[in-house]
Amino acid sequence: MNSEVRMCAPSNVEGTPWHEIDWSRCHQNVRRLQARIVKAQQEGRHNKVKALSWLLTHSFSGKAIAVKRVTENQGKKTPGVDGKTWSTPEEKSQAILSLRRRGYKPQPLKRTYVPKKNGKKRPLGIPVMKDRAMQALYLLPLQPIAECTGDGNSYGFRPKRATRDAIEQCFIRLARKSSPQWILEGDIKGCFDNISHDWLIQNVPMDKKILQQWLKAGFMEKQIFYRTVMGTPQGGIISPTLANMALDGLQGALDKRFPKITRQGHTDKVGMVRYADDFIITGSSKELLEKEVKPLAIDFLKARGLELSQEKTRITHINEGFDFLGQNVRKYKDKLLIKPSKANVKTFLTKVRETIEDNKTAKQSNLIKQLNPKIRGWVNYHKHVVAKKTFNTVDKEIWKKIWQWAKRRHPNKGNRWIKSRYFKKVGTRDWVFTTDEDGMTYTLIKASDTPIRRHVKIKAEANSFDPEWEEYFEVRAFREVTKTQKGRGLWSRLWLNQKGKCPICHQEITMEGGWHIHHRLQQSDGGEDNITNLMMLHPNCHRQLHNNLRLKSKYVLVSETTLIKA
Repeated sequence: MNSEVRMCAPSNVEGTPWHEIDWSRCHQNVRRLQARIVKAQQEGRHNKVKALSWLLTHSFSGKAIAVKRVTENQGKKTPGVDGKTWSTPEEKSQAILSLRRRGYKPQPLKRTYVPKKNGKKRPLGIPVMKDRAMQALYLLPLQPIAECTGDGNSYGFRPKRATRDAIEQCFIRLARKSSPQWILEGDIKGCFDNISHDWLIQNVPMDKKILQQWLKAGFMEKQIFYRTVMGTPQGGIISPTLANMALDGLQGALDKRFPKITRQGHTDKVGMVRYADDFIITGSSKELLEKEVKPLAIDFLKARGLELSQEKTRITHINEGFDFLGQNVRKYKDKLLIKPSKANVKTFLTKVRETIEDNKTAKQSNLIKQLNPKIRGWVNYHKHVVAKKTFNTVDKEIWKKIWQWAKRRHPNKGNRWIKSRYFKKVGTRDWVFTTDEDGMTYTLIKASDTPIRRHVKIKAEANSFDPEWEEYFEVRAFREVTKTQKGRGLWSRLWLNQKGKCPICHQEITMEGGWHIHHRLQQSDGGEDNITNLMMLHPNCHRQLHNNLRLKSKYVLVSETTLIKA
């Protein structure tokens, strides 16, 4: 195809070269269809959901987004059993054309193993690129359905939700004096490997033939083929959503069996918090959890081919505390404190020490570049809980190991010389592990420098695919981004671009009045988080604009500071 023909080629049709695809339009098409699926699902129009799902999985936009996802994620360079990856634009364009239901047959998975915390190994199944793309394609309509039917207090493998939401829900459930005192710590034995295929095929609302083919594809290990009779492989893009849908419903079963207030006027205080296959269930007594709640959970899981792990499932009093998602939840004299768990801290420090040991002869700058991402990632995970004292302890342990690393390099030098060589005074702080190399300054970050910030939990019923929740997620995103220096720079630029005025009411935006960030093209329609698609509005103007959009009243931005009705 010559350059003239390429420039005239219609966008977003099969055969369009990879670099000429209009990605904004693709995202808009996909998001609009997902929003329509949510609306149909909420209205109970299951035939409409099925029709829209078929439309999405057969659309060019859906196929292009699916290929884009599997060629940009972390596993893009990991081949399946066929040894192929899609790395060139031509291969990606051909991949879009290959995503067809007719004649499709998945290949076996490549079996690999990764170590677990307890010393055992976790099996992973790596699909070939085409199967990954097909899973990503069929996940596009399935995920909005799963968000409509999922448990409100399930936080694992769901968009806009994270472990910090689950931990904050634990605080909400357990912090008061009148809160439940007993906790059932549940862990499902080999969840991904044991889910019933029959249950998934009967209950997951997607193409049954395609789903059955994925579940029965088998795997290759040491060039030997093994059939799969149960489970959904860890490593598949769609597997987390399938596992979530299998576990959804436990919260509803508990609410039905144990209403918040009984006829006698008392409550059993039964509630659940789940992250993937790890969950806790609270209760008013140990006997209630042992004799009524646990059997209900066992029966619920049994229907799905699952069972509780005997070694990890136990009932604990809140004064003893329990570990959940790397945090320790415990009451101290009726005051609930959530801290990083000892096991999590130990694992982190072990990794840091191993990194230092592996870099005995490395340059100081290289060591700092390897340690900083580890420290920053761990600190960001725990910065929402009572972790200041733990951060100080971690800093001391890292300093000890760094000092040992420095002394080992110069056994014939004194402490004062070593200190001046590797540790500098920066501002009022001494003993800072820093160096200047190639015109760059490299400084080891300290865990204790990160401020503790309380996290605001996502609302249980919030659905990121539903346009009705657009304003809610915009406000949450704004709060998150303004916590960073980069985020504060973003709204400063927006304020200057708009000359300090709200485009709706044309009045000044001030610190006292506050502001919200609005997407000109809504995220549910494929709008992005870049400065050209954002506006600063007064909170009331923001609510008014969203209300008018819901009423189908269209606004057009005619300048940086003026909006008019179309």
